[in-house]
Amino acid sequence: MKKPERLLAEKFLQASAIKLQPDIPFVWGSGWNSPIYNDHRRLLSYPTLRNLIKIEIAKIVIEQFPEAQAIASVSTGAIPMGTLVADALGFPFAYVRDTPKDHGLENRIEGNLRPGWKVVLFEDLITTGANSVKAKEAVEANGCEAVGLITAFSYEFPMAVKRLKDADIRVTSLFTYEEMLQAAVDMEYIRPADLSVLELWRTDPAGWAPNNDRNF
Repeated sequence: MKKPERLLAEKFLQASAIKLQPDIPFVWGSGWNSPIYNDHRRLLSYPTLRNLIKIEIAKIVIEQFPEAQAIASVSTGAIPMGTLVADALGFPFAYVRDTPKDHGLENRIEGNLRPGWKVVLFEDLITTGANSVKAKEAVEANGCEAVGLITAFSYEFPMAVKRLKDADIRVTSLFTYEEMLQAAVDMEYIRPADLSVLELWRTDPAGWAPNNDRNF
C-alpha cells in the first residue's frame, strides 16, 4: 500500500494541481522563470481527492497539534480547504489577510479568534514563506498562539526554510518537493534527466534560466 504522501503527490500531478515543464518553463507573476507551476484550486473540483486532503490535514492536526483549538487559513487559496478541515474537526475557522481591508471594519483577521486560543495556520502553498510569517504575527497580535503551520505543498526554497525557522514556525507538509519529483519520475511524467533541472532551479529560483541546449 502506498504511503499517504506518495499517493497525494501522484494525485496532485494527475489533477494538474502541480504541472512540470522543464523544457517550456512558466513565468511567474514575480517574473521568475520556473519549470513548475502550482494550481491548487483545481483540487476543489475532485471530491474524492478533496476529501483525502481534508482527512490527511485533520490527522496532522490531531497527531501533531493536539492542543489546537482553531484553524486559520492564509488568504486566499487556502481558505476553502481550511474551512473543510475546520468543519471536519469541529473547530472555529478564520482567515488572515495579507493586509487589513481598506474599508468597513478594516479587518486583518476575518472570523472570530478569541485571545488565548491555540491556532494552527494552514497554507495551500509555501513559496517565500513571507505570507506565513505575516499570518503568524497577525494571529499573535490578536492574542492567540500560532502552534504550527500545515501546508499542502512547499517548494522548500532555502530562503523560505530559513525565514520560517527564524520566525519559530513549525511546518508540516502533506508531501515534500523531493517526494513529488520521485513520483513524477516513477509515473513517467518527467524524464530522469529532468530531475537535475528541477533540483537546480530550487537552489536559485530568482536567477534560474532555462537551458534549451540540453541533450537527452
